Amino acid sequence: MEIFQAYLAAIKNEAHRCRMGEVLTWVQETFPTLEPKMAWNQPMFTYHGTFIIGFSAAKGHLSVAPEAQGLAPFSEDIRASGYSQGRNLFRIPWDVPVNFPLLERIIRFNIEDKRACATFWRR
Repeated sequence: MEIFQAYLAAIKNEAHRCRMGEVLTWVQETFPTLEPKMAWNQPMFTYHGTFIIGFSAAKGHLSVAPEAQGLAPFSEDIRASGYSQGRNLFRIPWDVPVNFPLLERIIRFNIEDKRACATFWRR
């Protein structure tokens, strides 16, 4: 997780920094074949050179970005978890638990859906 240390250190709120570190560590441990990287000043994970999921810390929430196509099948579960959703991401409020089973399903979906993808983003 060394690649994310500078990003984490820049999160001033200790609880937010710990939560983000917990999520990034969980992704790396749960999906060891994913490559952690920093791009566009956000931690993300790729698979064979294609984007799988990205994260960023905001004042009121942790943003999770699996691309629009990675969100659509899970919109109902995202809302049921108490998260708000935008076009390409959803927001986990800092005071709401992370629904790790949902996050796992989203990541597994993206890995499978992008298995033959030869570009960074879906087209």
